[in-house]
Amino acid sequence: MSIGLHRKVSKHMREAQPVQPGPETTGHVIRWAHRYDAVVNLLTLGKARALRRATIELAHIKSGDRVLDVGCGTGDLTLAAKAWAGSTSQVCGIDAGSEMIEVARQKAARAGVDVDFRVDLVERISFPDDSFDVVLSSLMMHHLPGDLKRLALAEIRRVLKPGGRLLIIDAKRPTSRMGQVLTGLAQQKSMGIGVQDLPAIMKEAGFVDTEAGDTSFRPLGFVRGRKAISGSTL
Repeated sequence: MSIGLHRKVSKHMREAQPVQPGPETTGHVIRWAHRYDAVVNLLTLGKARALRRATIELAHIKSGDRVLDVGCGTGDLTLAAKAWAGSTSQVCGIDAGSEMIEVARQKAARAGVDVDFRVDLVERISFPDDSFDVVLSSLMMHHLPGDLKRLALAEIRRVLKPGGRLLIIDAKRPTSRMGQVLTGLAQQKSMGIGVQDLPAIMKEAGFVDTEAGDTSFRPLGFVRGRKAISGSTL
Protein backbone atom coordinates (compact mmCIF):
# COMPACT_ATOMS: atom_id res chain seq x y z
CA MET A 1 0.00 0.00 0.00
CA SER A 2 1.38 3.43 -0.93
CA ILE A 3 2.10 5.97 1.82
CA GLY A 4 -0.56 8.35 0.46
CA LEU A 5 -3.22 5.63 0.37
CA HIS A 6 -2.24 4.42 3.84
CA ARG A 7 -2.70 7.95 5.21
CA LYS A 8 -6.11 8.25 3.56
CA VAL A 9 -7.24 4.89 4.97
CA SER A 10 -5.92 5.77 8.44
CA LYS A 11 -7.69 9.13 8.36
CA HIS A 12 -10.95 7.47 7.25
CA MET A 13 -10.65 4.93 10.07
CA ARG A 14 -10.16 7.72 12.64
CA GLU A 15 -13.20 9.55 11.34
CA ALA A 16 -15.31 6.37 11.32
CA GLN A 17 -14.54 5.50 14.93
CA PRO A 18 -17.49 6.12 17.29
CA VAL A 19 -17.02 9.02 19.66
CA GLN A 20 -16.86 7.83 23.24
CA PRO A 21 -18.82 9.59 26.02
CA GLY A 22 -16.91 12.48 27.51
CA PRO A 23 -15.39 12.59 30.99
CA GLU A 24 -17.36 14.01 33.91
CA THR A 25 -17.39 17.76 34.43
CA THR A 26 -19.28 20.17 36.68
CA GLY A 27 -19.74 22.50 33.71
CA HIS A 28 -22.91 22.50 31.63
CA VAL A 29 -22.62 20.13 28.63
CA ILE A 30 -24.93 20.57 25.63
CA ARG A 31 -26.12 17.26 24.17
CA TRP A 32 -28.46 18.41 21.40
CA ALA A 33 -25.74 18.74 18.77
CA HIS A 34 -27.95 18.38 15.70
CA ARG A 35 -30.04 21.42 16.72
CA TYR A 36 -27.13 23.48 18.00
CA ASP A 37 -26.27 25.41 14.82
CA ALA A 38 -29.89 26.45 14.27
CA VAL A 39 -30.23 27.62 17.88
CA VAL A 40 -27.00 29.64 17.75
CA ASN A 41 -28.11 31.29 14.52
CA LEU A 42 -31.46 32.12 16.13
CA LEU A 43 -29.93 33.55 19.30
CA THR A 44 -27.49 35.69 17.29
CA LEU A 45 -30.33 36.91 15.05
CA GLY A 46 -28.73 35.36 11.97
CA LYS A 47 -25.29 36.84 12.68
CA ALA A 48 -23.47 33.59 13.54
CA ARG A 49 -21.24 33.65 10.45
CA ALA A 50 -20.36 37.33 10.93
CA LEU A 51 -19.59 36.63 14.59
CA ARG A 52 -17.19 33.84 13.62
CA ARG A 53 -15.38 36.18 11.24
CA ALA A 54 -15.17 38.89 13.91
CA THR A 55 -13.83 36.34 16.42
CA ILE A 56 -11.00 35.32 14.11
CA GLU A 57 -10.11 38.94 13.39
CA LEU A 58 -10.14 39.89 17.08
CA ALA A 59 -7.83 36.94 17.84
CA HIS A 60 -5.29 38.17 15.25
CA ILE A 61 -4.86 34.67 13.84
CA LYS A 62 -1.99 34.50 11.37
CA SER A 63 -1.06 32.05 8.63
CA GLY A 64 0.56 28.94 10.09
CA ASP A 65 -0.61 29.54 13.66
CA ARG A 66 -1.40 26.65 15.98
CA VAL A 67 -4.95 27.29 17.19
CA LEU A 68 -7.11 25.60 19.84
CA ASP A 69 -10.87 26.19 20.03
CA VAL A 70 -12.11 25.25 23.52
CA GLY A 71 -15.77 24.34 23.83
CA CYS A 72 -15.82 24.11 20.04
CA GLY A 73 -19.39 22.80 19.76
CA THR A 74 -20.12 21.54 16.25
CA GLY A 75 -16.90 23.03 14.92
CA ASP A 76 -17.95 25.97 12.73
CA LEU A 77 -15.53 28.44 14.36
CA THR A 78 -12.74 25.84 14.40
CA LEU A 79 -13.16 25.17 10.69
CA ALA A 80 -13.26 28.91 9.94
CA ALA A 81 -10.01 29.33 11.92
CA LYS A 82 -8.40 26.56 9.87
CA ALA A 83 -9.45 28.23 6.62
CA TRP A 84 -8.04 31.54 7.85
CA ALA A 85 -4.74 30.12 9.18
CA GLY A 86 -4.11 28.05 6.05
CA SER A 87 -2.80 24.63 5.16
CA THR A 88 0.41 24.96 7.20
CA SER A 89 -1.53 25.60 10.41
CA GLN A 90 -2.52 23.06 13.05
CA VAL A 91 -6.03 23.68 14.35
CA CYS A 92 -7.76 21.67 17.07
CA GLY A 93 -11.17 21.78 18.69
CA ILE A 94 -12.22 20.29 22.01
CA ASP A 95 -15.61 19.88 23.65
CA ALA A 96 -16.93 17.93 26.62
CA GLY A 97 -19.93 16.79 24.57
CA SER A 98 -19.21 13.70 22.49
CA GLU A 99 -22.29 14.50 20.39
CA MET A 100 -20.78 17.85 19.44
CA ILE A 101 -17.46 16.30 18.44
CA GLU A 102 -19.20 13.69 16.31
CA VAL A 103 -20.97 16.41 14.29
CA ALA A 104 -17.77 18.49 14.07
CA ARG A 105 -15.82 15.53 12.69
CA GLN A 106 -18.53 14.90 10.12
CA LYS A 107 -18.29 18.52 8.96
CA ALA A 108 -14.49 18.31 8.68
CA ALA A 109 -14.73 15.05 6.72
CA ARG A 110 -17.27 16.52 4.28
CA ALA A 111 -15.08 19.58 3.76
CA GLY A 112 -11.92 17.49 3.40
CA VAL A 113 -10.24 19.55 6.12
CA ASP A 114 -7.63 18.20 8.54
CA VAL A 115 -8.74 19.44 11.97
CA ASP A 116 -8.14 17.54 15.21
CA PHE A 117 -11.50 17.35 16.99
CA ARG A 118 -11.49 15.51 20.31
CA VAL A 119 -13.64 15.01 23.40
CA ASP A 120 -11.77 16.86 26.11
CA LEU A 121 -12.32 19.04 29.15
CA VAL A 122 -11.20 22.66 29.20
CA GLU A 123 -10.28 22.24 32.87
CA ARG A 124 -8.05 19.24 31.99
CA ILE A 125 -6.76 19.79 28.46
CA SER A 126 -4.91 16.80 26.99
CA PHE A 127 -2.32 18.82 25.05
CA PRO A 128 1.18 19.47 26.47
CA ASP A 129 2.50 22.77 27.78
CA ASP A 130 3.25 25.59 25.31
CA SER A 131 1.37 24.00 22.39
CA PHE A 132 -0.65 26.85 20.85
CA ASP A 133 -0.25 30.36 19.49
CA VAL A 134 -3.95 31.16 19.92
CA VAL A 135 -6.80 29.79 22.03
CA LEU A 136 -10.40 30.69 21.14
CA SER A 137 -13.40 30.45 23.46
CA SER A 138 -16.75 31.35 21.93
CA LEU A 139 -20.00 31.18 23.92
CA MET A 140 -18.51 28.66 26.35
CA MET A 141 -17.28 30.39 29.52
CA HIS A 142 -20.80 31.10 30.77
CA HIS A 143 -21.33 27.32 30.99
CA LEU A 144 -18.67 27.05 33.72
CA PRO A 145 -19.22 27.80 37.41
CA GLY A 146 -16.79 30.24 39.00
CA ASP A 147 -14.25 27.72 40.32
CA LEU A 148 -14.23 25.90 36.98
CA LYS A 149 -13.62 29.17 35.12
CA ARG A 150 -10.43 29.62 37.11
CA LEU A 151 -9.28 26.06 36.45
CA ALA A 152 -10.08 26.45 32.75
CA LEU A 153 -8.14 29.71 32.44
CA ALA A 154 -5.14 28.17 34.21
CA GLU A 155 -5.21 25.23 31.76
CA ILE A 156 -5.54 27.53 28.76
CA ARG A 157 -2.55 29.54 29.97
CA ARG A 158 -0.58 26.29 30.38
CA VAL A 159 -1.13 25.13 26.78
CA LEU A 160 -0.41 28.57 25.27
CA LYS A 161 3.09 29.30 24.08
CA PRO A 162 4.85 32.24 25.78
CA GLY A 163 3.31 35.31 24.18
CA GLY A 164 0.34 33.24 22.99
CA ARG A 165 -3.10 34.85 22.86
CA LEU A 166 -6.50 33.99 24.36
CA LEU A 167 -9.71 35.48 22.97
CA ILE A 168 -13.06 34.95 24.69
CA ILE A 169 -16.39 35.89 23.12
CA ASP A 170 -19.31 35.53 25.50
CA ALA A 171 -22.48 36.99 26.91
CA LYS A 172 -22.45 40.19 28.91
CA ARG A 173 -24.16 40.38 32.26
CA PRO A 174 -27.72 41.14 31.09
CA THR A 175 -28.61 44.74 31.90
CA SER A 176 -31.43 45.18 29.41
CA ARG A 177 -34.73 43.45 28.80
CA MET A 178 -33.39 42.03 25.52
CA GLY A 179 -30.35 40.61 27.26
CA GLN A 180 -32.50 39.00 29.94
CA VAL A 181 -34.75 37.43 27.30
CA LEU A 182 -31.77 36.03 25.36
CA THR A 183 -30.25 34.71 28.57
CA GLY A 184 -33.51 32.93 29.35
CA LEU A 185 -33.71 31.45 25.85
CA ALA A 186 -30.16 30.17 26.25
CA GLN A 187 -31.23 28.50 29.51
CA GLN A 188 -28.69 30.51 31.51
CA LYS A 189 -31.04 31.61 34.27
CA SER A 190 -28.33 32.82 36.62
CA MET A 191 -25.52 34.82 35.07
CA GLY A 192 -23.93 36.66 37.95
CA ILE A 193 -20.69 36.85 35.95
CA GLY A 194 -20.59 38.22 32.41
CA VAL A 195 -17.78 38.59 29.91
CA GLN A 196 -17.11 42.09 31.29
CA ASP A 197 -16.09 40.45 34.60
CA LEU A 198 -13.51 38.10 33.06
CA PRO A 199 -10.46 40.42 32.78
CA ALA A 200 -9.95 40.36 36.55
CA ILE A 201 -10.21 36.56 36.63
CA MET A 202 -7.80 36.30 33.69
CA LYS A 203 -5.27 38.47 35.52
CA GLU A 204 -5.58 36.18 38.55
CA ALA A 205 -4.81 33.25 36.23
CA GLY A 206 -1.61 34.96 35.06
CA PHE A 207 -2.66 36.61 31.80
CA VAL A 208 -1.22 40.00 30.88
CA ASP A 209 -2.28 42.81 28.55
CA THR A 210 -5.94 41.97 29.12
CA GLU A 211 -8.53 44.12 27.40
CA ALA A 212 -12.28 43.96 26.89
CA GLY A 213 -14.70 45.42 24.39
CA ASP A 214 -17.95 45.09 22.51
CA THR A 215 -18.83 43.04 19.45
CA SER A 216 -21.21 44.01 16.67
CA PHE A 217 -23.85 41.86 18.40
CA ARG A 218 -24.78 43.92 21.46
CA PRO A 219 -25.46 41.14 24.02
CA LEU A 220 -21.96 39.73 23.43
CA GLY A 221 -18.58 41.15 24.30
CA PHE A 222 -14.97 40.05 24.09
CA VAL A 223 -11.97 39.87 26.36
CA ARG A 224 -8.46 38.95 25.33
CA GLY A 225 -5.04 38.63 26.89
CA ARG A 226 -1.77 36.84 26.43
CA LYS A 227 0.60 34.56 28.26
CA ALA A 228 3.63 36.49 29.42
CA ILE A 229 7.01 35.77 27.87
CA SER A 230 9.44 34.62 30.55
CA GLY A 231 11.36 37.56 31.95
CA SER A 232 8.99 40.18 30.53
CA THR A 233 7.50 42.93 32.69
CA LEU A 234 3.84 42.35 33.60
